[in-house]
Amino acid sequence: MLTESTRNPADAICHATVKAGDYWLYKVTEGQTLRITDLEGNQAADTLFFNADDIAERYSMPDTVRGQGNVFLTTGTILRSSDDRPMLEIVADTCGRHDTLGGACATESNTVRYDLEKRHMHACRDSWMLAIAEHPEFGLTRRDITHNINFFMNVPVTGDGGLCFADGISAPGKYVELVAKMNVLVLISNCPQLNNPCNGYNPTPIAVTVW
Repeated sequence: MLTESTRNPADAICHATVKAGDYWLYKVTEGQTLRITDLEGNQAADTLFFNADDIAERYSMPDTVRGQGNVFLTTGTILRSSDDRPMLEIVADTCGRHDTLGGACATESNTVRYDLEKRHMHACRDSWMLAIAEHPEFGLTRRDITHNINFFMNVPVTGDGGLCFADGISAPGKYVELVAKMNVLVLISNCPQLNNPCNGYNPTPIAVTVW
């Protein structure tokens, strides 16, 4: 559901631009609001969420989908944890829907889906692994890379129950805004994928803002 935000960027406590292929790792405390903005359109922001006070509890795709009875995420969606607790709520969304079924790209999936010669290409899992290596203070390991959300990514469900990657439905300046229901660790990979239309074959920057 399309919903505009009433928040003023000038009042934000954090604002950052994340280049394509880069990551953003940040603690959002309970009650704070996170906005992710698709600056140039047709970009995908692959995002992991963890309970900042107990990283063994993290975003759960099955619990979220079951809780809302819908495979797509938009305004009103409650992102639920692996303990089936509310983590964040989407309170504004000017894109319309977001994917949580398609997973994240990796060198292995690049090889399987596209070609052996694509294996060397940078992928979201690489960005997450780099973030984990560069920030040991958060206690994350490769075992913590599980369910993710692909904000702005368009992954339609086909008539026979399959998935396909399609051209994005986002546009320059579209955003999604989430309010934290607990202290949340956010790890975003701004997707560098060049082999399917999730980024329009041209990865571009995103912006993140926190109030």
